[in-house]
Amino acid sequence: METTQNVAPHTSPTSEPPPPVRLSDKAAAMVKETIERENLQGSGLRVAVVGGGCSGFQYSLDLEKEQRAGDFVFEVNGVRCFVDPMSSMYLMGVEVDYVEGQFGQSGFSFKNPNAKHTCGCGSSFSA
Repeated sequence: METTQNVAPHTSPTSEPPPPVRLSDKAAAMVKETIERENLQGSGLRVAVVGGGCSGFQYSLDLEKEQRAGDFVFEVNGVRCFVDPMSSMYLMGVEVDYVEGQFGQSGFSFKNPNAKHTCGCGSSFSA
């Protein structure tokens, strides 16, 4: 004897998809500090991937006042972020951190689970 079960399709409560990019607390603090220091209140952080670098793609960070058509707009740790549709394909799951080195060098670093290869300096990758 064969039995069938009626199972309702899986539905989840209406929620926003996860943001493509995460900012560490330190990265968010540095972005906020830069916005304040440069008198750019109301600006957000554009995170993008552009062609170039020694591995094929490189990361780009810019402060911008307005979103562009098609941008994913989200807030992470109190920072409004913009990601264009093409870049979002390469940035899904990326964490942006701010690191300070032993000899005074400091800057943003990217942890990209989608990168197949990264260059030695960490500013470019291949997917």
